[in-house]
Amino acid sequence: MTKSLTAELGRLAASQALYPKESMLAIDERKHSLFIGIPKESSFQENRIGLTPDAVKQLIDHGHTIWIETGAGEPSKYSDHEYSEAGAKVVYATPEVYEADIILKIAPPTYDEIAYLKPGQTLISALHFGNLTSDYINALLKKKINAISFELIRDKSDSKPVVRAMSEIAGSTVMLIAAHYMSSSEDGKGMILGGITGVPPSKVVILGAGTVAEYAARAALGLGAEVKVFDNHIYKLRRLKHNIGAQLFTSTLDKAVLYNEIKQADVVIGALVAEDSVMPCMVEEAVVSQMAAGSVIIDVCIDQGGCFETSELTSHSRPIYRKYDIIHYCVPNIASRVPRTASNALSNIFTPIFTEISKYGGINEVLFTNEHYRNGVYIYRGSLTNSTIAKKFGMRYKELGLMIAVRN
Repeated sequence: MTKSLTAELGRLAASQALYPKESMLAIDERKHSLFIGIPKESSFQENRIGLTPDAVKQLIDHGHTIWIETGAGEPSKYSDHEYSEAGAKVVYATPEVYEADIILKIAPPTYDEIAYLKPGQTLISALHFGNLTSDYINALLKKKINAISFELIRDKSDSKPVVRAMSEIAGSTVMLIAAHYMSSSEDGKGMILGGITGVPPSKVVILGAGTVAEYAARAALGLGAEVKVFDNHIYKLRRLKHNIGAQLFTSTLDKAVLYNEIKQADVVIGALVAEDSVMPCMVEEAVVSQMAAGSVIIDVCIDQGGCFETSELTSHSRPIYRKYDIIHYCVPNIASRVPRTASNALSNIFTPIFTEISKYGGINEVLFTNEHYRNGVYIYRGSLTNSTIAKKFGMRYKELGLMIAVRN
């Protein structure tokens, strides 16, 4: 009996069936090339692009196909020639680029662009919750596509990489904007943003303690300004002080303290985040009217409605207006002011995402395997899957996890 068992074990050990070759081959076969289309942005003020020529070359070298509409990279100072040299096909008609399986846009598609979408395609773009309408969502649903909002995508650390990257850019940029408009050339106060020996530093008040605030505070402190930050979330204020590593005035949104500081400030940055579509603080017009003439207000959260009663939407071509002789800069999408930097940041995020989609065998498979990507999905196979949108418009939605589980 023992000899028989030993012989049987020997035969099993020699059998190729016990080796994991089949499993390894199955994983390799799941990898497949992606067909990505990058249309030229038609939305006002959108100058960014999702992939740089270097990123395109990297993806094409891994067997993917990329079509790009002519002129798509020009606002970010990338030419058609650079994309062509990287291996992309430059197409000259908008409908042609929408032949791709995956459409990568920055701004949400317009109604005209939605008309080009085809059933089964995957759209990756911003969503801009503040401007959403039920008609717009229904137009996308009728196309029977998958739609992913890149603002909602999370990474393995559970943070939102696109939002953070654009917030870092906005935070660093706002202080450059403030310094520009404080100068006498723009009929500002004629002051330097910061301070020099023997001269009191300029005063900067920041509403909010998120990423925008952190990078704005770093820039202002680096220039020597006196910075005061207000937010109702104590943990955000504590994290901000820890990340900056410097003594910093912080306070909750106590209106008596806040309003007194705003009246004395040279620059006020609005960087609050709306909670359930409601801004946690709205600075009253009467307070703005008591600021010194030539002071600067930059409302970074204007795309969420703004946090100053005097805020009105402006554009990169006409970025400011004056009210009570206070300079107001209320341009949404500040990152588009520096599109090449922003495009590089976006490209660094999207390139690994496409690599991972290919690795797992496609959109359906990567969503099944990676929960952090599911956060960005708001339409899956023509069905609404985002509960926030459904609640806002009183629409029905389906649980994405259940749809993916029974996808076959």
